[in-house]
Amino acid sequence: MDVLRLTLRQLQIFVAVAQTGSTTAASHAAALSQSATSAAVNELERLLSLQLFDRTGRRLLLNDNGRALLPRALRMLEDASEIERMARDADQQLQSLRIGASTTLGNHVLPALLARFFGGSPAAAPHWESSVAIGNTEDICAQVAAFALDVGLVEGHCHHPQLVAHPWLHDELVLVAAPGGAQGLDPREPTSLEQLRAAVWLLREAGSGTRETGDLAILPQLHAYRRVIELGSSEAIQQAAAAGLGIACLSRWVVQDFLREGRLVELITPLPAIQRQCFCVLQRGKQITPALERLLTHLHVAFARTGSLT
Repeated sequence: MDVLRLTLRQLQIFVAVAQTGSTTAASHAAALSQSATSAAVNELERLLSLQLFDRTGRRLLLNDNGRALLPRALRMLEDASEIERMARDADQQLQSLRIGASTTLGNHVLPALLARFFGGSPAAAPHWESSVAIGNTEDICAQVAAFALDVGLVEGHCHHPQLVAHPWLHDELVLVAAPGGAQGLDPREPTSLEQLRAAVWLLREAGSGTRETGDLAILPQLHAYRRVIELGSSEAIQQAAAAGLGIACLSRWVVQDFLREGRLVELITPLPAIQRQCFCVLQRGKQITPALERLLTHLHVAFARTGSLT
C-alpha cells in the first residue's frame, strides 16, 4: 500500500489560496498566520513536485497544474466534510440538501415543488436544513460542477462536461408586449417579421437559459436584434414590457398572471412555437445521499404524467 504524504489540511489551504488569490487573505479563512499558509503551499508543491501557482507580486494565480488539482481537492474536501457531519449528526447529514435552480424555475416552479417535497409542513421534516441558490443556467451548472450544489434544475442546455443532464419539465416561451399598442404594434393584429425587426427587444443576459432558447428560435428569422435592452431577471423584463418599453420573450410560467390580468398580451407572429426542455443536472462523480435520492425520485414522479406543473 502506498504511503500517503498529502493531508486534507494542505488541500484545504490550497483551496483557500486558489479562491482568494493570496496567502494573506487565505490565512484568515484557514485560521493560520500568513507565513504558515505560505509554507503550507510551498510544502504541497514540493510534495507533488509541481508548481501550482503563478506568482505575480503578492497575487497567486492558478496555473494549469493548479486548475487541474482544484476540482479534485474540492471533491475530497466535500467527502471529508460529509464524513465529519455524519459522525456529528447522522440525521442532519442525511437530511441536508443544496439545491440550485435557474431563475424561471427557481421563482415560479421550485416553491410549489418544495412545498410538496417537504409535505406542506415543517413538522413533516424536522431535521431538514436545505438551502436554495437561484441564478442563471450557466451559474447553476458551474456550481453543481464544483460540488457547491448537490443538484441543479435549469431551463437551458448544459454545456459542462462534468455534468449529467436528465430531461425534466417542458416549458413554452411566448412573445408579449403591453396591451396599449406600444412600439407601433396593435396586439389585436398579427405582428409581421419587419415589425419584430424594428421593435425594441427586452432580453436576459448571456448565460440565461431563456436568452439561449429565445435566440435559437428568433434570430434565424430576424437575423439580428436591431435594438436591445438587457435586464438581469425575467421579472424585470416583464415589468418593462408591461410599461411599454419593448417586446419580451418569456416563459409562460413567468407571464401567466400578467396575461390573465391584461397587463400583457401575447403577440400573434409568424414565428414557430418556442418550446424548451428543462433539465435536472448532477455532477458525474456526485455521491447520491438518501436525501438527494428522495428528491430525485420526487422530481420524476411528481411530473411524470404531464411533464408540467398542471
